[in-house]
Amino acid sequence: MEIILSIKNLNKRYGSLQALSNVSFEIHKGNVYGILGPNGSGKSTTLGIILNVVNKTSGEYSWFGGTMQTHEALKKVGAIIERPNFYPYMTAKENLELVCKIKGINYAKVNEKLELVGLVDRQNSKFSTFSLGMKQRLAIASALLNDPEILILDEPTNGLDPQGIHQIRDIIKHIAAQGTTILLASHLLDEVEKVCTHALVLRKGEVLYSGLVDGMSANEGFFELQADDNENLMSALKTHPAVKNSVKEEGKVLVYLKDKLEARELNQFLFENNIILSHLVKRKNSLEEQFLALTKNK
Repeated sequence: MEIILSIKNLNKRYGSLQALSNVSFEIHKGNVYGILGPNGSGKSTTLGIILNVVNKTSGEYSWFGGTMQTHEALKKVGAIIERPNFYPYMTAKENLELVCKIKGINYAKVNEKLELVGLVDRQNSKFSTFSLGMKQRLAIASALLNDPEILILDEPTNGLDPQGIHQIRDIIKHIAAQGTTILLASHLLDEVEKVCTHALVLRKGEVLYSGLVDGMSANEGFFELQADDNENLMSALKTHPAVKNSVKEEGKVLVYLKDKLEARELNQFLFENNIILSHLVKRKNSLEEQFLALTKNK
């Protein structure tokens, strides 16, 4: 798959502060990547370096397989890394037409992108009358005017109300479905879980995880069981080779695995041991649980 961006051993120091420490990852075409971490983890610094607005201390990065210089490559990148900055007395349409004029883009793109972000009916309204969510949607429209290969967003839903958050996330999913690669930085686990295919977890400038969102946890999930006699149930579970351990919680037995195990296989095993289950649910650790396990003792 085509590599959009490659980062190798990126380091950044601000005096005695190590903001980034040997950060490496690759972004492949057509995926949605989330850089996840608390404030101060190095997310914005990473984005600043690849967008050529922050100088790296060491390491390297290359756009589009290193086939072009950074300033040329950035013409194929759309980015929002600060609060939207438009002329308040101009309409949404006028602001986007100005961006087109500066960048040499056909004005026909304005209506297309306003439609994509759901602002056609407000195209003749002054920017100053827009809510924070509408301003953010207009900024996304602006970043998409040149039909970029990749869209970069820094905390795209920061400060928005629940409706605004929902609208931005739907727009991001829609853009991704059209084939645009997306890289977003967020401190919200929920955001990454709902929107991204891949995640890079940063803490204090270090990469704790890089890969599929679904692969953040190494375990196979866990079972939630209940029987008439939970003591007998727990005794039987100790004899199953795929079971790591089991614990009682609020009248149920939580079963953690060390190997893959299907629900029907576990049910059959317990039935053969004269245990009839009244409750069996296979659960996957939430991204929050996985993230906490990942960052524990780090």
